Amino acid sequence: MGVKERRTKILLLLFLIAGVDFLEVMIDEQLQKIFDLTLNQKTRGTLSGLIKEGLIQKGATENTYKLTLKGFEELSLKFPLFRYLKNTWDGKWRIISYEIPEKKREIRDRLRREMQGWGLGPWHRSFWLTPHPIIEILKELVSQKEEEKYIQAFEGVPVFGDRDILIEKVWGKSNLDKTYRELFKKWHDILSGQEEKTDKFRKILSEYVTILRLDPGLPKELVGESWIGFEGWNIFKEIKSILLG
Repeated sequence: MGVKERRTKILLLLFLIAGVDFLEVMIDEQLQKIFDLTLNQKTRGTLSGLIKEGLIQKGATENTYKLTLKGFEELSLKFPLFRYLKNTWDGKWRIISYEIPEKKREIRDRLRREMQGWGLGPWHRSFWLTPHPIIEILKELVSQKEEEKYIQAFEGVPVFGDRDILIEKVWGKSNLDKTYRELFKKWHDILSGQEEKTDKFRKILSEYVTILRLDPGLPKELVGESWIGFEGWNIFKEIKSILLG
């Protein structure tokens, strides 16, 4: 399904199955197959760790769990689309600038990996833009580390300029729209097949996770309520209710 880390996989399962209301989810054999999980000792150890960190809560029945707000915030750092399915944008832009010397390439590459899911788009050379509230996360990430001296971060509201031009330049909205339309065609082909429902949903999920990694998670205030990314989420929920209901 494109997610290898067990911790992220569990958080993703709980959100995609329960939705924005964080309902309890029983991780039964069907969901284990779909999300490529087994409730072995390692997985149960990960679940216990997530509970201790306050990222998930154990339900009343066996193998039942639900996501917490803290867990949702961590997941949104991997898949930024999720944040504004639930939260409201505060209207602020965050700008990050960093120039790390080539001889420190391993530091630069590590920083880029950490920030990969923050919805950052390239604005100008060495300047990255995002509507997500990531400044405090960035501070924690680089505090007292060597890369701290190479980074500048800003936060504020726009005063003047064409927002649509900015969004297209920074995030390539039209290309993302095309990618979603290609996804919908793939979903249609999968649903038209003769496989079992569980196998169909597993493929649906795998294709969706691929584009979730690409979507910067722009809020409706920037892209409108009819943005195709929101449409994709609603279609996914419908497919889920058909195949797993």
